[in-house]
Amino acid sequence: MAKVLIATVKPFSAEAVDEVKGVFREAGYEVEVLAKYPDQSALLNAVADADALIIRSDKVDREVLEAAKNLKIVVRAGAGYDNVDLAAATEKGVVVMNTPGQNANAVAELALGMMVYMNRNKLTPAAGRELKGKTMGIHAYGYVGRIVGKIASGFGMKVHAYDPYIDPEVMQHDGVVYEENAEDLYRTCMYVSLHIPANAETKGSIGFDLLKLMPEGATLVNTARKEVIDEEGLKKMFAERTDFRYISDIAPDCSEELAEKYPDRILFTPKKMGAQTAEANKNAGVAAARQIVNFLEEGETTFKVN
Repeated sequence: MAKVLIATVKPFSAEAVDEVKGVFREAGYEVEVLAKYPDQSALLNAVADADALIIRSDKVDREVLEAAKNLKIVVRAGAGYDNVDLAAATEKGVVVMNTPGQNANAVAELALGMMVYMNRNKLTPAAGRELKGKTMGIHAYGYVGRIVGKIASGFGMKVHAYDPYIDPEVMQHDGVVYEENAEDLYRTCMYVSLHIPANAETKGSIGFDLLKLMPEGATLVNTARKEVIDEEGLKKMFAERTDFRYISDIAPDCSEELAEKYPDRILFTPKKMGAQTAEANKNAGVAAARQIVNFLEEGETTFKVN
């Protein structure tokens, strides 16, 4: 009998856990849930005899992989997988997957929700601004970016996008203006919503040289990863552009400095909140469970990332 460990410092909803367990129960698998665990040693102990592992933002490094003697697959319930040491997993013969698209609507709604909240002066009485008629730039037109574009269009915004990995015809079919490079996207759009992964190419790539191109009243929205931001460039932008605002569901390392100097021009959620809905919990958890069953039973590797 295969054993699956669900290890989540930030737990799934009870409904999601029940549905995930149901998938494994039907397959005849044993399931252990390790939620809100106090430290990494708890994960090391629990994973020792697991055949499969489901995580969220939990760190799976070489130490975890070496402790997991029976481990065959890790599924990150979500899109980003920079919390998994892919090289070590490959060395150990462990397949790593993600669940792309399952959290996309939740993240997209949060991005637009934070924009509305910020535009209405964080719901204080002073006159705010509307999104209608403004220009939205989407940096990376994947699962989340496409939904952001649809919602923004519903608000009456003019939507542009840049993504070198997506056929321009896809954007044009969606009524989105295709930009050939990032510079043109930032130069054109008052709002830019980031949906790029954190990897060697993108880490620190969003800095002053790009941000300074943005029009007056510029707002950068980041529901991707904090690592893609060049924080020195971000601080320079705040210092030189009094019209610039930054919204994110993951606070930068310099958040305290920004909060002290520019409290009215920032908005950070207490924790990474993009996938924190009951629906996203369930969608990602169930998708992860099905991917594990399909892999262990049939060798299916559609969403393998290593």
